[in-house]
Amino acid sequence: MSKISAMMDVGKRSLMNSQTALQTVGHNIANKSTEGFSRQRVELMTNQPVGEGNVRIGMGARAGVVTRTNNPWLEKQIQREGTNMGFADSRADALGRVEQIYNEQTDKGLNQYMNGFFNAFRELSNNPESLATRTLVREAGESLTKEFGRVVKQLHDVQDDLDGQMLTLTEEVNQMTKEIATLNEKIQVVENQGAPANDERDRRDLLLKKLGEKIDITWAEGSEGHISVTAGRTAILVSGSTQNDLKAARTNERDRVEIFFQATKNGTPVNITDQINNGRIGGALEVRDQIVEGLLGSIDDMAYTFAKEVNTAHIEGFDRYGKQGVLFFEMPQDAKGAAETLKVNRTVYNDVGRIAAGARPNAPGDNTVANVISSLQNRQLMNDGSATFDDFYNTQVGQIGTVTQRAVKTQESQKNVLNQLQNIRESISGVSLDEETTKMIEFQKAYDASARLIRTADEMFDTVLNLKRL
Repeated sequence: MSKISAMMDVGKRSLMNSQTALQTVGHNIANKSTEGFSRQRVELMTNQPVGEGNVRIGMGARAGVVTRTNNPWLEKQIQREGTNMGFADSRADALGRVEQIYNEQTDKGLNQYMNGFFNAFRELSNNPESLATRTLVREAGESLTKEFGRVVKQLHDVQDDLDGQMLTLTEEVNQMTKEIATLNEKIQVVENQGAPANDERDRRDLLLKKLGEKIDITWAEGSEGHISVTAGRTAILVSGSTQNDLKAARTNERDRVEIFFQATKNGTPVNITDQINNGRIGGALEVRDQIVEGLLGSIDDMAYTFAKEVNTAHIEGFDRYGKQGVLFFEMPQDAKGAAETLKVNRTVYNDVGRIAAGARPNAPGDNTVANVISSLQNRQLMNDGSATFDDFYNTQVGQIGTVTQRAVKTQESQKNVLNQLQNIRESISGVSLDEETTKMIEFQKAYDASARLIRTADEMFDTVLNLKRL
């Protein structure tokens, strides 16, 4: 009788094992499209056999643990390449906007406005006495100053947009680190009970990848399953179940968004902007602080040199009334900010007769100064006397085009690398419906066989009980 009872116990455990395995298969199928999910399997273990003399009788199997199919080294590589992908995406997107500002092919750009200004002075040299031609010069100068302002404004708009992105990204980083700290605590509680926290670990791995896309991080797992996450070199965002926020705020010095880390509630915030070199925030910082600032400096240098050279020639001449020439442009104080503040002198703007064309007073046909100003277009006045205004500006346009094209190619290349790694991950950890269907049929048959074993043991019981009646 005891052996028959043992058979029923084996059948019952086998039924429970099949139920657990079928439930795990169902869990896998339900999470087929869940991002970051790793398929799970029930690991069966042989039950402790029973010895009777020289015979050891097996007692079936039991469910040992539910494991997830996962390669931690691959997950870390995907997270690292995801950080590079975030940097490439942010950089390519921002540079695409910058490139549009300098698009001379579809829009009338700064170079054409400068050509128009010099051509207006050439027209004036052909007809120095004409008020209509002087009006054309004034309008060309006014249009040129507005174009300088447009370029500067749009470059500042790109910087403002990147600032806004950093404010949003910082909030997203804080939300993720809070969830990671919570998951650290959950994982410790679950695994202290002896069971692996599969779903919680999947979710934490996914958050680490998404966090890495936004900011460059380093992380390591401790012996109790906790992970510590550091942004940059010194900002410890997560340590066990403790989480610290990043703060994005504008500084008075630059009026630009900077990233700060505050280690304790009452501690002094530390500026870690210079430590962030990767992820979407790192890409935004590079474009904002290096590329756009460099372009603004170049435009300011060109505007300042342009105004200085035109003014130097203009004040040496004489206007239509025989008076000494005045400044054509209101001269900026220095090169920084010159493009944004450059304006036509109000005296010239209000009376085009004050535009100087000749080098002698009361000489109506004199066009000397007009010729000198128009010739500035072909003089090497930029880059320490090595480039004309056209050369200097066209070099800037070419450089931004080259940098943008290289950034787009880098983005595409990085996307291919990441896609390849994700495909490898799917082949290892992803859920295959065909495979799960096969497993389902297998466990269903095992369930039927276990039920048949119990039914057989029950019939044996009946046989033994009926012996007494015979």
